[in-house]
Amino acid sequence: MDAIKNTLAENFGGLGGLGTHQFSLDDVPDLSGKVAVVTGGSEGIGYGCTYTLLKHNIAKLYVLSVEPEVVKGAKDAIAKELGQDAANKTHWLQCDLADWHQTKEVAETIKKSTDRLDILINNAGRGIMTYQLSDLGVDRHMAVNHMGHVVLTSYLLPLLKETAKNGNTVRISCQGSNLHESPGSDVKFASLEELNRDLGPNPQYGRSKLANILYARYLARKLTHGGHPNILVNATHPGIVSTRQSTEHIFEPYPLAGYGMLALEPFKKSQFEAAAPTMYVTTVTKNSGEYICPPAIPEPGSELSRDEELGDRLMELTRTTIVNKTREAGKPIEDFELY
Repeated sequence: MDAIKNTLAENFGGLGGLGTHQFSLDDVPDLSGKVAVVTGGSEGIGYGCTYTLLKHNIAKLYVLSVEPEVVKGAKDAIAKELGQDAANKTHWLQCDLADWHQTKEVAETIKKSTDRLDILINNAGRGIMTYQLSDLGVDRHMAVNHMGHVVLTSYLLPLLKETAKNGNTVRISCQGSNLHESPGSDVKFASLEELNRDLGPNPQYGRSKLANILYARYLARKLTHGGHPNILVNATHPGIVSTRQSTEHIFEPYPLAGYGMLALEPFKKSQFEAAAPTMYVTTVTKNSGEYICPPAIPEPGSELSRDEELGDRLMELTRTTIVNKTREAGKPIEDFELY
């Protein structure tokens, strides 16, 4: 019975109270003095995180976003709903995570403008869409959802480690999805040729979400259990959420079937309900290496998501792909560390 209740709580709006592990955004502690980074923080789940962090007195918040017009709307909403002082705590940086050179530059900008970083929310992502290669010749789902966040996290790690060294608890979240359970057949993370196969919209997205969870568990092993116990890293599942991905972008891969997602609109989670597990793992949890579903339910995830050898292969492929592709572009990124 608990499993049924948890499944409903994890995926559908208004049913969070059924779950075995409860958490509300009102349970987020006071964040005075802390600094955070949110990717994709100007809309959807990311905006739910941005709003909640500001509401709970985060001292400084860096929001990475691609679209300037979306940023303007978010800025206006924050000033209107939380006041100009809250809006002034927010620093908006344009960043396309598929552009790893720009992503590195954004990380360096952040490091130069703050002496601490307590929270890193790796939330931005390409949704369920058709196959496409990035400008560097990598499957765009993997280039954005996984590898771009690896570049960002890697260049922010010195600041994260220094913050933890000073006695603070540092928390990192990676946005997974239960679609990680359907990543297409024969996932080995053995080569770029494998990554660049067209699997179809759902498996393409699901494989990138599997990578997000494997990366979170990889960092937990290497950091939390490898000499940095104050750095906690977890992955999350947001549920079925009402965002532009599920109301607009879904029609790109599924011009007709997308209407099925619209039919689910009354049952979807809001951006704030969907933000709950991310807020839980970035402000409250004392654990690391978990996969948390709404509102704060730990789940094992798929067998592949728990495969440490697969995670190690993924990260070695990630490293070599970033080095080789940026070298081919004439601007090599070779000085980053995975952990």
